[in-house]
Amino acid sequence: MQFKDQIGSYYYFPSLLFHKAAGGYGAIRVLSRPRIPVPFDPPAGDFTILAGDWFKLNHTDLKGILDSGNDLPFPDGLLINGQGWNGNRFTVDQGKTYRFRVSNVGIATSVNIRIQGHSMLLVEVEGSHTMQSTYTSIDVHLGQSYSFLVTADQPPADYSIVVSTRFTTPVLTTAAILHYSSSNGAASVPPPPAPTVEIDFSLNQARSIRWNLTASGPRPNPQGSYHYGLVNTTRTIRLANSRATINGKLRYAVNGISFVPADTPLKVADFYSIPGVFTLGSMPDNPTGGGAYLQTSVMAANMRDYVEVVFENAENLVQSWHIDGYAFWVVGMDGGQWTPASRQGYNLRDAIARYTLQVYPQSWTAIYMPLDNVGMWNVRSESWARQYLGQQFYLRVYSPANSWRDENPIPKNALLCGRASGRRTRPL
Repeated sequence: MQFKDQIGSYYYFPSLLFHKAAGGYGAIRVLSRPRIPVPFDPPAGDFTILAGDWFKLNHTDLKGILDSGNDLPFPDGLLINGQGWNGNRFTVDQGKTYRFRVSNVGIATSVNIRIQGHSMLLVEVEGSHTMQSTYTSIDVHLGQSYSFLVTADQPPADYSIVVSTRFTTPVLTTAAILHYSSSNGAASVPPPPAPTVEIDFSLNQARSIRWNLTASGPRPNPQGSYHYGLVNTTRTIRLANSRATINGKLRYAVNGISFVPADTPLKVADFYSIPGVFTLGSMPDNPTGGGAYLQTSVMAANMRDYVEVVFENAENLVQSWHIDGYAFWVVGMDGGQWTPASRQGYNLRDAIARYTLQVYPQSWTAIYMPLDNVGMWNVRSESWARQYLGQQFYLRVYSPANSWRDENPIPKNALLCGRASGRRTRPL
């Protein structure tokens, strides 16, 4: 696996069935190459916080609840790096600055992170260096990763790193310890207050996160040397999430289609041109407005297209979406219904480029995305119950060149299953 043209903070996890609820996740740090400038001084330490909701039930029991047509119960608590309240201690020296990389590895809830008596200087979001803004707390939605600097500039003591759920009743809270190496006990300052429950706080914070145009990314040239806002889009795709009942069971859908897995991996079926596994174009570009139905939905797209994708959320819950294989610019988000006139408010200069986006209740989020990666890519909800019950589809990005420059060949040792069983991979 070559970490090429990417830097930043990520995490890995098991993606099949409901294994993600059992753990098995971990952090990935992709560091800048030597001599590639980074827009801040090297920190004295680099810490990882993997925070997320936790259920007492086994992942097989959670899957069984969904299979029976019901929704998941409310989470039982929150974990930080697999531990409960004050189960983690991060030791710092007074006067030094440290980097914290935070990922929401949960399956159901957004979280907020804050540090008692300290501010957080945001420097990176999912591979993009940001304008360096200071926050007292940061919302991290499902699947998202943030990186910020914390300076140990307070009197030596033990301070709380607090993580709590957002937009939930009740609010779940857990904590870790920021321990000064010369600490004599708990800090005397009050604990950090939770953010307001209003959506506007989170929406305005998300809008404030901007791309650092002059900072280098994985290459020496500045991030802003790619003028994404000056490229004409070739296609607009509107994706609306919904909750539905199909055959008497709870399902979730995108543009009225609730995804069901095929008996053969879609990429393998596409490679061998196996008929009957999926139908190209079965995911429409716009909401249909009709009743939801089951299908192995695949959207067709062409290499080198430059698309505008609008995620529309008419529900009363925050949505979190991830697109495999791609980074995209989050050019706009607002409440209400998206219309073509909404483009007048797009940020076409320094919107953040990232891999996972949120859509607030009764709101929309728009992205620009260059289709420069051939393949069969999963577009999914990061709410794992919604993903499991159909709020996902595949985007097939096609190039007629069939060149190894666009896509690596199938591995010689690829495991072929379903209708591809018994076939050969390749001779070389």
